[in-house]
Amino acid sequence: MASYLQIADDEKGHDLDLFCVPRHYENDLDKVIIPHGLIMDRTERLARDIIRDMGGHHIVALCVLKGGYKFFADLLDYIKSLNQNSDKSVPLTVDFIRVKSYCNDKSTNNVKVIGGDELSNLAGKVSLSDIVETGRTMETLLSLLSECNPKMVKVVSLLVKRTPRSSGYRPDYIGFEVPDAFLVGYALDYNEYFRDLSHICILNDQAKEKYKV
Repeated sequence: MASYLQIADDEKGHDLDLFCVPRHYENDLDKVIIPHGLIMDRTERLARDIIRDMGGHHIVALCVLKGGYKFFADLLDYIKSLNQNSDKSVPLTVDFIRVKSYCNDKSTNNVKVIGGDELSNLAGKVSLSDIVETGRTMETLLSLLSECNPKMVKVVSLLVKRTPRSSGYRPDYIGFEVPDAFLVGYALDYNEYFRDLSHICILNDQAKEKYKV
């Protein structure tokens, strides 16, 4: 079972005025739930775990856009650094796919997969996701990947939500287990807003109405 850092349901978070938060978002957020520095440290450890487990395999790292792009970039930076400075290393190439399943703050059952036209050419893969909520989006993606007969599929998720809507799916590598709240920042968005926020924060109800489509 994957190890992870758990953010408790009663976690009070951190006051916004203790961090650098863009002024245009100050009234939209309740708390900072995971500071950027903690995200980076946990991501570095995930990179170490991947090198340890996957050393010797050719990995095609599949980025799940759009919310996964920051985690993807930072994780690969750490993997590249470890490749240069440790006994184990992994040959690494990248590909991108876009998955859409949200309407406003709700995860829907309508999962759209866009891109990844050359996935049939991939032999071994670590699939990188931003957040696993119900698990259904990732299960849909894994079903698609299985049609390509990859040698191996491993899923790395920065966040996994504790929610009664979960299908029970758990990634192979997990950064944080988080409460069932709507989170934004570090490329996680609400209708394309908040991707430019460095920390992971809880979105308040007023902001959900403000940016609703």
